[in-house]
Amino acid sequence: MKIKVLLADDHELVRKGFRLMLDAQPDLGVVGEAADGAEAVELCRRLRPDVVLMDLHMPGLDGVRATELITAELPEVRVLALSTFDLDENVVAALRAGAGGFLPKDVSPEELIEGVRVVHRGESAVAPRLLTRLIGTFIHVSRPRPVPAELDGLTDREREVLVLIARGRSNTEIAQDLSVSPSTVKNHVTSLFAKIGVRDRAQAVIVAYEAGLIRPGE
Repeated sequence: MKIKVLLADDHELVRKGFRLMLDAQPDLGVVGEAADGAEAVELCRRLRPDVVLMDLHMPGLDGVRATELITAELPEVRVLALSTFDLDENVVAALRAGAGGFLPKDVSPEELIEGVRVVHRGESAVAPRLLTRLIGTFIHVSRPRPVPAELDGLTDREREVLVLIARGRSNTEIAQDLSVSPSTVKNHVTSLFAKIGVRDRAQAVIVAYEAGLIRPGE
């Protein structure tokens, strides 16, 4: 089964370029195109794509609000946010709204294709250090969200792992820092994600910053 991809971008040439790249892959297929956020939401309801490539800057209903609507109504649909800018406060808003990852629009074809596959697997398609730089830069201007009460239910080790995730460490790096096996780290990550009610590293980093476990620049 091919991964079904929906393209949401207000520039037709951009959509055509993405379509050519994605349709050339044996495991990917573009099932629809949207020129704005409202159309993207409607097409998601009808076509049920696996992944949406979502431009954040579109007229009318923008990509952030469209992402929020799609992930709330269709949680099985994964969203990969795209922006012209590496550092864009809308990216943090999109991750908070449920996007599974972010890529700048000038990425290579190989990075774009792999980003779609990563998000489809349920992982976060954001380089860890780019993610922490984004959130550390814009978390103070993002819409505040209550810190989950479940944070108090974390064990000391789970809290330690969350802080390391927020500092941009990969699971392998966390395992080295804590002198434990990667599988142990994976178990801790799975447990703490369930406890604080997030589904990927992007949302976990936001929670860590909002909870004051880590400050911008640390």
